[in-house]
Amino acid sequence: MPSFPLQHPAPPVDQIGVEERASKFTKRSIKNDAKKTGLKLAVSMMDLTTLEGADSKGKVSHLCRKALRPMADRYDCPPCAAVCVYPNLVEHAVKELEGSGIPVASVATGFPSGQYPRKLRLADVSYAVESGAKEIDMVISRGCFLEGGLHEVFDEIAATKEVCGEAHLKVIFETGELKTYDNVRLVSQLAIEAGADFIKTSTGKVSPAATLPVTLVMVEAVRDHFLATGKKIGVKPAGGIRTAKQALQFLVMVKETVGDEWLSPELFRFGASSLLGDVELQLAKLIDGNYQSAKYFSKG
Repeated sequence: MPSFPLQHPAPPVDQIGVEERASKFTKRSIKNDAKKTGLKLAVSMMDLTTLEGADSKGKVSHLCRKALRPMADRYDCPPCAAVCVYPNLVEHAVKELEGSGIPVASVATGFPSGQYPRKLRLADVSYAVESGAKEIDMVISRGCFLEGGLHEVFDEIAATKEVCGEAHLKVIFETGELKTYDNVRLVSQLAIEAGADFIKTSTGKVSPAATLPVTLVMVEAVRDHFLATGKKIGVKPAGGIRTAKQALQFLVMVKETVGDEWLSPELFRFGASSLLGDVELQLAKLIDGNYQSAKYFSKG
């Protein structure tokens, strides 16, 4: 298990510089074939997600079918990256996706609040992994982090990684509660060194969530860690990304900050609940030449 303190201390973040650079990614013009390629890539990076109190086996079955075949075959649209559900529905999702190659992800560690004793948080992870989850999306204890308990947060991430076994660990920061870019940069480095396979912005339950500047800070942390160690860590913005235009802006940011190697589901994901619908409409427009009604596309 890795140990605290950090081997690579986090540098301070220039707020104005980050926000100005992030704004430039919104001004790139992507059209025609490049846009089509970008939108299909975005679909392949989506973790289709349902995390509601009313979730049922039927809803998860529908979500799994949508992940397997997001659009009609004539659109040549790839399947989604993963299906993300609560731990109690992992086993059902695994059965629905059997043989597809699409992994089941599960939120754990007392999602979304993280306000549970560590023993229960780790039991949550263990249950999800034993049920067949190949990816775990954990939430950190934000209150502990904000009180200066860096050692405790580091240890909980390291302990969660150990319980994950071979399952990939995505560490959720809930950046809307962390207040500053300096905090986002610090917790990014902390999570990476504690064993995270991915760092993730948000639960989707708190606003603001996955903004371009916040995600840029996290991508730069991943880049700097790679340059220092040669190890690649993934990034997952989640929450508030609802349009195809926004998705393309995030892909531009990734390409221009860490390069083409990160333009794959292995290193970049979108936490998607409503994003897929708009991407479908835009792809259909590019391929068919006209906009279609959203009613022609099933909802995830």
